[in-house]
Amino acid sequence: MQHTDPAALAFLRNRRSHPPKLLTGPPPSDAELLDLLELAARAPDHGKLEPWRFAVLGRAALDRLAPLLGQHVAAMGGDEAAVEKARSAFGSPVVVAVISAPVDSPKIPEWEQFLSAGAVCLGLVNAALAAGYGAAWLSGPATQPEFAQAHLGTTPQERVVGLIHIGQRGTTPPDRPRPDIAAKTVFL
Repeated sequence: MQHTDPAALAFLRNRRSHPPKLLTGPPPSDAELLDLLELAARAPDHGKLEPWRFAVLGRAALDRLAPLLGQHVAAMGGDEAAVEKARSAFGSPVVVAVISAPVDSPKIPEWEQFLSAGAVCLGLVNAALAAGYGAAWLSGPATQPEFAQAHLGTTPQERVVGLIHIGQRGTTPPDRPRPDIAAKTVFL
């Protein structure tokens, strides 16, 4: 029985994130987003705890939050360039906040649950790319607990693991230098 999937391997070998500034509208529909989220949720999850959740930020929410994020960065001592960069970070057609929501478990440590949420982030980027959209996983000041609790509805126990920007692909970015895997690998 053959288990190799050459198309999937080719996709993974050639996948590239698309910077949010290159993304345009329209975003995926709500139904398409729910499908992408379902695919992303097929991430490693020891104990089947589902230690993550999603907050989808559509255009209206992004427009409302952009100036608040700028104010947050200014209050933290950011200069005008940092404030403008923060505001422009919400220029994507849609952003999905992937939130680590740890579950009390005597067996599964919180750090492992956090890694599961990170795997969901990569799964969502890859699902969006495979569906023909551009996507990127970013963090930044909107993931800071103070901002996330005040404006994204996180609790003190939760953390925004990533902001997944999704939209129509613009110009394909050039490939970046990749690591020398042999230099980073040891066989024991």
